[in-house]
Amino acid sequence: MKRMGQGAVLAAAWGASQSAFAEYAYNLQAPASPIAAQVFHLHNLIMLVCLGIFVVVFGAMFYSLIKHRKSVGHQAAHFHENTTIEVIWTVIPFVILMGMAYPAAKVVIAMKDTSNPDMTIKITGYQWKWGYDYLNEGVSFYSNLATPREQIQNAATKGEHYLLEVDEPMVVPVGKRVRLLITANDVLHAWWVPALGAKQDAIPGFIRDAWFEADRIGTYRGQCVELCGKDHGFMPIVVNVVSEADYAAWVEKKKGAAEVAAADDTKTFPLPDLVARGEKVYAASCAACHQANGMGLPGAFPAISGSKIATGPVGAHIDIVLHGKPGTAMAAFGTQLSDADIAAVVTYQRNAWDNKTGDAVQPAQIAAAHADGKGAAAAQ
Repeated sequence: MKRMGQGAVLAAAWGASQSAFAEYAYNLQAPASPIAAQVFHLHNLIMLVCLGIFVVVFGAMFYSLIKHRKSVGHQAAHFHENTTIEVIWTVIPFVILMGMAYPAAKVVIAMKDTSNPDMTIKITGYQWKWGYDYLNEGVSFYSNLATPREQIQNAATKGEHYLLEVDEPMVVPVGKRVRLLITANDVLHAWWVPALGAKQDAIPGFIRDAWFEADRIGTYRGQCVELCGKDHGFMPIVVNVVSEADYAAWVEKKKGAAEVAAADDTKTFPLPDLVARGEKVYAASCAACHQANGMGLPGAFPAISGSKIATGPVGAHIDIVLHGKPGTAMAAFGTQLSDADIAAVVTYQRNAWDNKTGDAVQPAQIAAAHADGKGAAAAQ
């Protein structure tokens, strides 16, 4: 009974230490999923083992230095080979490593087991944003950094979630096993949300998978953790974990928004409306490279203000936005933005800064350009 009591005390102390570690600002984020909890406990276990080794090794070293110093009359021993000592210092590290490898292997195997998901989400990394496709629900959207440029340029006070806020967070229901199919459209990226225990490289041309199952409602933040270019630090990830009822409502809302967007693609807009909408699209999708003032970055990203593209033929302008420019950082936005958004951003670029063309590009022109592109591809 006495041993059981001591065991209970030790278990309680261990649990309390885990809670304390979870709240400590310099430790891993508090886990919000079973797999993250396993990673967290494994991390603490190995840290404690390393701490124990440090104390024993350095304790023995400093004890020997002080106790057997020459000034108190000790003479160094001279010997060559000692089989017993060699066996001991081989066996002990082996046992320690195997003791750490076993729980580590269990966690890694659990992290790689993506079987029996309740839902599947395809995640695509772009320079510099994330695309989400909910394969079960038919919902798709892009998630961009929402931190205002004024904060990034130190022209405004930085907010609580500086560089960790997005315009469209990923939303999942609590208690559901979520399988992630992760890839990239351009260069290497990596999707990581530490509190959910999910991290996987996003590699162009390959699909890697991961999973998580959030065990409590909340908002969890992460980042791209693979150096991917100029705005690598501006690719945050936000996951909102909600109740099943709230998730169902969110899905219906997203489907309704998709219907509205599809309806916009058939409308004709006045110039002021196109410019206002295009300014928002430009800030989210273009300003990172071409800058808010349209002047670009010399030697890296060309200026749009006063450029031949933005002041020349409309067709050429539409074409480069739709299909990008091979061999450069100019991405193709034909599959990323709606026809209405492309029409708006082209209109904005042709009427902002020094570009006063007066052109109002309509969604029908974008649809026609899409059709022409498909026809040309078919002819080839």
